[in-house]
Amino acid sequence: MCDCGITPVPSASFGLEESKKGSCLPPEEHHGAVPVLPVRAHEPSGLSVRALLRGSVGRDGCLQDGNLSPPFLPQGCLFPSSALGLPLPAVASDHGLFIALTTAMNWALMLVPVAVTPCFNSTSEQRRSGLRSRPSNFIFISGITYLDHAGSALFPESLLKAFTDDLRNNVYGNPHSQNLSSKLTYDTIEHVRYRILQHFHTTAEDYTIIFTSGCTAALKLVAEAFPWIPGGTKQPSSRFCYLTDSHTSVVGMRGITASMNVLSVPIKPKEILLSEKNRLPAEEQNCTTPHLFSYPAQSNFSGTKYPLSWIQDIKSGKLCPIKIPGKWFVLLDAASYVSSSPLDLGVHQADFIPISFYKIFGFPTGLGALLVNNRIAPLLRKTYFGGGTAAAYLAGEDFYFPRKSIAERFEDGTVSFLDIIALKHGFDVLEKLTGGMEKIKQHTFALAHYTYTVLSTLKYANGAPVVRIYSDTDFSNPDLQGPIINFNVLDENGEVIGFSQVDKMASLYNIHVRTGCFCNTGACQMHLGISNEDIQKNLQAGHVCGDDIDLVDGRPTGSVRISFGYMSSFEDAQTFLKFIVATRLSKSGTEIPFQSSVTRLTTESVPDDHPSFNNADKLSPIPHISDRELGNNSSATKMTVKWQPPEPVAESIRAAVSETAVPTFRRGGKPITVANIYLYPIKSCSAFEVTEWPVGNQGLLYDRNWMVVNQNGVCITQKQEPRLCLVNPSIDLKKNIMVIQAEGMDPISVSLEENTGKEAVICESKVCSHRVKTYDCGDGLAHWFSLFLGHPCRLIRQSSDIKNRSHQKNAKGLESATNISLSLVNEAQYLLINVASIVQLKEHVSARLEEPLEIEELIRRFRANIVISAPESFEEEEWAEISIGTLRFQVVGPCSRCQIICIDQQSAERNKEFLQSLSAARGRKTNFGIYLMNQPLRSSFPDILSVGSQVLPVLKENTEIQPPTSSEEKCSG
Repeated sequence: MCDCGITPVPSASFGLEESKKGSCLPPEEHHGAVPVLPVRAHEPSGLSVRALLRGSVGRDGCLQDGNLSPPFLPQGCLFPSSALGLPLPAVASDHGLFIALTTAMNWALMLVPVAVTPCFNSTSEQRRSGLRSRPSNFIFISGITYLDHAGSALFPESLLKAFTDDLRNNVYGNPHSQNLSSKLTYDTIEHVRYRILQHFHTTAEDYTIIFTSGCTAALKLVAEAFPWIPGGTKQPSSRFCYLTDSHTSVVGMRGITASMNVLSVPIKPKEILLSEKNRLPAEEQNCTTPHLFSYPAQSNFSGTKYPLSWIQDIKSGKLCPIKIPGKWFVLLDAASYVSSSPLDLGVHQADFIPISFYKIFGFPTGLGALLVNNRIAPLLRKTYFGGGTAAAYLAGEDFYFPRKSIAERFEDGTVSFLDIIALKHGFDVLEKLTGGMEKIKQHTFALAHYTYTVLSTLKYANGAPVVRIYSDTDFSNPDLQGPIINFNVLDENGEVIGFSQVDKMASLYNIHVRTGCFCNTGACQMHLGISNEDIQKNLQAGHVCGDDIDLVDGRPTGSVRISFGYMSSFEDAQTFLKFIVATRLSKSGTEIPFQSSVTRLTTESVPDDHPSFNNADKLSPIPHISDRELGNNSSATKMTVKWQPPEPVAESIRAAVSETAVPTFRRGGKPITVANIYLYPIKSCSAFEVTEWPVGNQGLLYDRNWMVVNQNGVCITQKQEPRLCLVNPSIDLKKNIMVIQAEGMDPISVSLEENTGKEAVICESKVCSHRVKTYDCGDGLAHWFSLFLGHPCRLIRQSSDIKNRSHQKNAKGLESATNISLSLVNEAQYLLINVASIVQLKEHVSARLEEPLEIEELIRRFRANIVISAPESFEEEEWAEISIGTLRFQVVGPCSRCQIICIDQQSAERNKEFLQSLSAARGRKTNFGIYLMNQPLRSSFPDILSVGSQVLPVLKENTEIQPPTSSEEKCSG
């Protein structure tokens, strides 16, 4: 280490038996962005981390082991004696991790972090430590590893402060008025236009800024205003060509061009490289028909940077997307590119450049711009005219004369002037924090390069790769690759693990990633090998863009994307890599075998004197399970009513079930019974256990009729506030009240009678994808919950106005499905789990935790309404419908679990091992339990669900239950 405190950069020629001292970078290069080391892996040598572990680390930080002694970074650096920020013995012995690297690559892994100097201005002492922690500007994301910067940047607190201070000190009026406050607004907006042009190294002489609501609106404006020549005229018609690796908003332009009778032509990336053959002879180059070619400066899918030189090559005719006479104009989609890279429009003069500012600053959202080259601006056409765009017009006649300014002509109505003013502070803060876009480019690329290098070398013990990375580059050049890594996680056999499962596991570590196809179907198809026919088949199978169906017939429908921004740190990269190691290379990845001996349903009739059928006539008593195994919820009152359905009821049930199928028969004829019944009056709060309970038209009476919301009316669940599980509601049907209790709080009660008075203000809320009408339960309850949770919140109740909220999906086969209503549940009226399945899962989880686990604790974590005791584990997943007493239920599908099962329902403590264990046990899936919808039988008997009642299931023909198709996570709140 030199006097300045920066670790010397070693020679890339360092070999296994010899190391050479590196030389320190010149002092003038210590400040600002240090260039990324040009160290790359070529041929993996098979060197494993285990081999490195045979030695010990000496005082100088070197590994002492005979001929193998690559020096590690000295103490004080972020990457000492560690491959992934984990203790090396744990990496090798516990996880079976092998990293096939040359010794030079080991140097690259250790020294890339040193080469990544933080973007933020810092003291010399802070710079000595390499990449330091995130600055106070982003303290609000403490504990969060945010890796979706390609989706949106995060705004620094200093930006908000500067903006709000500005608003406090100035009055900004409508820029279309002439008063002083309006004049201030107009002048400030013009200054911001200049600042944007300055940021992109151009001037008002060359470009005009047209403010829009975002990049998508800017693209739509181009499609509408471009001077297309339609087909069918005497002139040659225009063409709209676009790279297939383009955002949906670009591809969507073809909808407008089609309406104008203009042909759209998709161009694959490899085809544009061969487009020189499309050059026209000189005699055909005089045609002036305008054509438009659109391509992204950076792929939002893979981070590939397409050559900016294409702009001039296409405009000059050197490259021709297709062979057709005419004049080519270029639309450069820069939305993804400019978030982390400088764009010089003085050199690369595209005709249209759409951008969204939240991609750069994080705030404001809903504001973008179209930069238009002034050479084409006069050719643009416009039909609609809004406020502020007209120099003069007549209301009674067809007369309109536009304003001279191109910007004013195309900015219909009053622009979002306060948001535009916020941009000024965005540029100021960005420059102050980072020193400019070139430093951001080097910083973010270095993080991506390091992460890619480690991620691409992770292997299972059998040598199989842990991930499959979708990239067109080797991450060796920041001019060719942006800070985006797109991948899918694989298992030991090379099979893809669905992206939704990876996303759920990442959420346990508070890592925020992006999954799916990222509004870029073309790139998704190209990298994942998805054909056009596959897309259509997946749609028929129920998969749509943005949902969580990640595998169809075992093939991925999308992938996982991580991306870095200027506020990203080396710790973010380390945290992500630790997550991959911890979840994929864990101690125990053994799957629990699916054990079910239930006989498949047959179409043959079964005689009435069949012994198993006769045994089913008798309602079984409650199975003997010790209090230690199945105790009551200590926070709930247990309701007891000794009602049992008479024998004729069981007969009517069998008759109803037999109308569609034959009841199942299990080996030994052991009956299935209801062991526990739980309802959750307040969504995401503690369970209320009963021995029998009335059933309403939405499920168990009062189940999830209330929910807690934040100050914006958004539902709060245990995902955001684990302490909700410590709130214990109980229902007293005789007193007609619900009593709410929590430790350290005085009990408070609320009437079960719905407030239908005039003071009840009905509002609309949302539960997952469902809209519900609710009303507020008053300030008293709001104060109680706010005091307990420590932040403003309120209690609301579902209104009877929406008591018939219908469940129109996942109810295939249900009679009158549109009449089935839901309370404030996520997906279905009931959730059922099986004690036998719990017992089997308990063995697996206990082994991973290396500590005993109570059955009762697991049951509480899964927050079911109905707990059954069945002979076989997971046999419930083969059922199509069941009958319990007088009630008939249709099985909707499996419950795909989220991180709520990681929360101890008695202490509110999190343990991410539970979801990881479930995923490992169920073969990479997180399904546990089944959803039920009630289908009433035509019976005069009261609808009562009771513990001890016998469960009569009917098997389905297809033994695999398809998960619900909603994009929301399905977990019991």
